[in-house]
Amino acid sequence: MVTTRAGILGTGHSYPEGILTNADLATMVETSDDWITTRTGIKQRRKAAPEEYTSQFAVRAGRQAIERAGLQAEDIDLILCATVSPDQILPSTGCIIQAELGANKAAAMDLVAACSGFLYGLTLADAMIRTGQTKYALVIGAEVLTRYVDYTDRQTCVLFGDGAGAAVVGAVEGDRGILAARIRSDGRYLEQLYSPGGGTRRKPTAETLAAGDHFFKMKGNELFKVAVRSMADISREVLEEAGLSAEDVKLFIPHQANQRITDAVANKLNVESERVYSGISQHGNTSSASIPIGLDESVEAGKISPGDLVLMASFGGGVTWGGVLLRW
Repeated sequence: MVTTRAGILGTGHSYPEGILTNADLATMVETSDDWITTRTGIKQRRKAAPEEYTSQFAVRAGRQAIERAGLQAEDIDLILCATVSPDQILPSTGCIIQAELGANKAAAMDLVAACSGFLYGLTLADAMIRTGQTKYALVIGAEVLTRYVDYTDRQTCVLFGDGAGAAVVGAVEGDRGILAARIRSDGRYLEQLYSPGGGTRRKPTAETLAAGDHFFKMKGNELFKVAVRSMADISREVLEEAGLSAEDVKLFIPHQANQRITDAVANKLNVESERVYSGISQHGNTSSASIPIGLDESVEAGKISPGDLVLMASFGGGVTWGGVLLRW
């Protein structure tokens, strides 16, 4: 029996031109560049203009990934858009992306797994390709998180930024491709990072909007411990499944939530800083977009070559987490 392995054929990313610096935030809330940098590693984040929206960045990243894969939009038969900041409730942002790209043969849908969304999508695309149900999948992580930020809450407003990253996934030959992929969740921790308003449980009203129920709420200290443990554990899982170790990894791309989390996870895995992607200083936390943006930036910078092992790990609200190991 011949086993088909899925691999990444092309990547892309896009983010707004608007930049919100730490100095800008210091004029809006009681904070400073030193306070933000010391606690998060962030110096600036991208911020969408009032007239910009999630699918615009997703489409740009998707087009770039399709072009780099040497394909046309009509070749794509599955579009998975990971986002917690969709264009609208109905239809899915995935369907909006499909129409804009002209990928008329594709099934399209959204995935809601917060910061783990891209790895959730990559794991599902891997399964669909290996079982022969999909030939080419476009997996996108796209967010305009600044729409949900309370700029009077210095604990959260300093963290989040906007952008999108994408990858085209298809069958590959030889020892290339996804070697192991795992996704997990634990809803018992849901109130560590969540947005309580806007759904059927607490519908949008003048009162809920005034109360800021649609903004992100976070328990940072508790989240830190769970995030570090979960990302380190699932990284070990996928490495063990592939019969490899962290020493074999050329590049580790963790979700860009906080530089201290990145450093703690890398330390647990014994991965030196020069083998760890870090773009949080320039982008902030872009949730589901952070890993695909990091992947594409690493490709563009020549940090990944054919045959290199790339390890990706994520953690997000839900809580959710995931790990993917692939050979480039």
